[in-house]
Amino acid sequence: MNSHPPGLKPDIVEIQNATVYRGDNRVFQDLTLRVRDGEHTAILGPNGAGKSTLLKLLSREIYHVDRQDSWVRLFGQERWSVWDLRSHLGIISNDLQNSYLGHVTGFEVVLSGFYSSIGTWAHQNFTDHQLARARRIITELDLIDIRDRRFGEMSTGQQRRFLLARALIHDPDALVLDEPTSGLDLKATFQYIGYLRRLMNSGHTVLLVTHHIHEIPPEVGRVVLLDRGKVAADGGKEEILQDRRLSELFGIPIHVVAAKGFYQVFPG
Repeated sequence: MNSHPPGLKPDIVEIQNATVYRGDNRVFQDLTLRVRDGEHTAILGPNGAGKSTLLKLLSREIYHVDRQDSWVRLFGQERWSVWDLRSHLGIISNDLQNSYLGHVTGFEVVLSGFYSSIGTWAHQNFTDHQLARARRIITELDLIDIRDRRFGEMSTGQQRRFLLARALIHDPDALVLDEPTSGLDLKATFQYIGYLRRLMNSGHTVLLVTHHIHEIPPEVGRVVLLDRGKVAADGGKEEILQDRRLSELFGIPIHVVAAKGFYQVFPG
């Protein structure tokens, strides 16, 4: 179903009155959330807020309860073939990182994006154009020197960059990232945020799902606070990333400091 007017780009994400269960646990009831094309957005919330369920909803691993007044649309459509969706939306999650076998090389991780598989397999064929594109993306992300290294022998930061390259293989319109700098040291964190900023400035819309405030790049202008399956606040970054709002969200006194477009928090 295509719901947007001709000539206008559809919303990347349009969730309306969605009720979502994980097993017997109702995570969302009547969740409504929209992310427009070009609207870099951070979804911020503590553990248990519903962030991982939201990721699975966007990746079509789980579905909302079917009701007449409820829908989940990606790029204006409710129904997608996974093969078609991957050229529009790239999702990089911690679950995906944990799925990869240690013996798969970095180059194979990137190539696997063409088939949305975990690693490459003997029956999969790659054209010269596909091989060249994979090499180009690896070069752009400064990974060419370790393309043959086994995934299990890489640092966490290197693994994340190869998964980013995998997501970029189809040049998607938007990227959804799950706590991308979790577990990275300072150098790897700043490098990764630098790559994200380049992508945002080159036309890719980024949706960041996290509880790490320091990893929100300056280009992200909108912040949505998610708390126990509900949108607690939604607005501009300067308005939302305030002491009172974050103290209420995380349940502890928090003091927010801004510098050069980045934000950091300290005990209140």
